[in-house]
Amino acid sequence: MSGGFRELFVSAADGLRLYARDYGPETGDALPVVCLPGLARTAEDFHELAEALAHDPVRPRRVLCLDYRGRGRSEWDKDWRNYDVRVELNDTLQVLVVAGIEAAVFVGTSRGGLITMALGAMRPTLLRGAVLNDVGPVIEGKGLARIRGYVGKLPQPRTLEEAGQILRRMSDAQFPRFSEEQWQRMARGTWREENGRLVLRYDPTLMKTLEALDLEMPLPVLWPFFESLSAIPVLAIRGANSDLLGAETLKAMQDKHPRIKAITVPDQGHAPALEGELIEAVRSLVAEAERMPAQSPTAA
Repeated sequence: MSGGFRELFVSAADGLRLYARDYGPETGDALPVVCLPGLARTAEDFHELAEALAHDPVRPRRVLCLDYRGRGRSEWDKDWRNYDVRVELNDTLQVLVVAGIEAAVFVGTSRGGLITMALGAMRPTLLRGAVLNDVGPVIEGKGLARIRGYVGKLPQPRTLEEAGQILRRMSDAQFPRFSEEQWQRMARGTWREENGRLVLRYDPTLMKTLEALDLEMPLPVLWPFFESLSAIPVLAIRGANSDLLGAETLKAMQDKHPRIKAITVPDQGHAPALEGELIEAVRSLVAEAERMPAQSPTAA
């Protein structure tokens, strides 16, 4: 046990070592929660949420938070082309098999939400509920262009304080009311200390996957994947300043889904921090998912 969680190491199908944080009781009848981070983020982003759910005084539950290959404590891939949603989806399934999780509520931030929707289409009985944090079936090219502009290209900070300042200058328009502590928390999730210097928590070649995108071409529309979630409760979170999930897309998601709850977070962009009232919203979604009967393979 380290820092309130167990450390889980899993071999992917190609032998690459994957890492996950495993919070809360390993056994019991409470529905587990699986957290999937954004493109260049890690399991650490979910620590506050995981602690709250795992140590709920009434109904503690297991919470599994993953690091994708090339991020956090998972091994870097020698071939950057494997930093792909399809590969990461299969990695996620492998981790769930080893962890013994057959059904869960999935919390997906950005890229994690794309994987969540894909899982809903491929393995519908695996999902009992879904939280989509600032992501939907339509991805705005403007947001992708902004992300492509910084992933793997950040200046080298000398201290964590300087790292927080770098992130603030880069994303202040997205998060104009973030406190110094929130910027520091984001910095700690972006860099780690190694041999007396700060290094990125992700493989810089991740940028190549974004450079390969032609943003002049229409981006894939993922409505069929989103509609695969129609039988389960969904919480859709959007930052009011987001340039990745448009307000029009969020409205269309509400029109199409009978069990969706939508929250727009003021003064935050892509992607809102899962803290405070959002933790309570996730807790409520998980409770709703537990009250609903599980999908049968034939009905899915």
